[in-house]
Amino acid sequence: MTGTALRLGVNIDHVATVRNARGGDYPSPLRAAQMAAEAGADGITAHLREDRRHIQDADIPLLRHEVPLPLNFEMAATAEMVAIAAEHKPHAACIVPEKREEVTTEGGLDAAGQHNRLSPIVRELANAGCRVSLFIEADSAQLKAAASLGAPVVELHAGRYCELEGAAQQAELERITAAAREGAALGLEVHIGHGLTFENVKPIAAIAEAKELNIGHFLIAEAIFLGLGPAVQEMRRLMNEARGISQ
Repeated sequence: MTGTALRLGVNIDHVATVRNARGGDYPSPLRAAQMAAEAGADGITAHLREDRRHIQDADIPLLRHEVPLPLNFEMAATAEMVAIAAEHKPHAACIVPEKREEVTTEGGLDAAGQHNRLSPIVRELANAGCRVSLFIEADSAQLKAAASLGAPVVELHAGRYCELEGAAQQAELERITAAAREGAALGLEVHIGHGLTFENVKPIAAIAEAKELNIGHFLIAEAIFLGLGPAVQEMRRLMNEARGISQ
């Protein structure tokens, strides 16, 4: 029996990290996004951080208008980022927690604890035509808060699952699976991301309620060895295999 296809969003932030290390314009995040599209990706994710450590402001309009895929704009819940999203109108605006000192995003957004602060931001982004997503932990309170805020999409944080092994990893997988089911029951579209690799993606991809996986650092790292196109294609193959979809 054939399952439902799962979308693959490719995060190209760390192509920009390599570019910025030398201060030039190569390698190009735009070229990476176009190559990912040619290889079969369904969307492109880019996180414009407050400190501009990888993606730069000038990258956003290029990714928005010169890539034939929807752009998922990851952003902190700040007035500056809301204004940028309202200007460029990406397909999706994914609100993530952000701390200047973190190496990468650590954990999910506290949608429940920050409900009153997030409410006008979600509303403003929606009014600008963005499909709002909240990057949250696989937690019932956070799911209910997301639904209450009117965000149509949640992305469940898979980082802990990716770091664990054995029985602990299985328990975390079960927690994410239960959250995906609850999210779908609440009327939310469920995405999952952070830390996924060739080795750990299949159990996550097999979660029936998941509609999209967002994967970045691993694919860009594998591109050093395989090339970006083959890395994206292999991830797609594994996702399809987990869903029982013939190649």
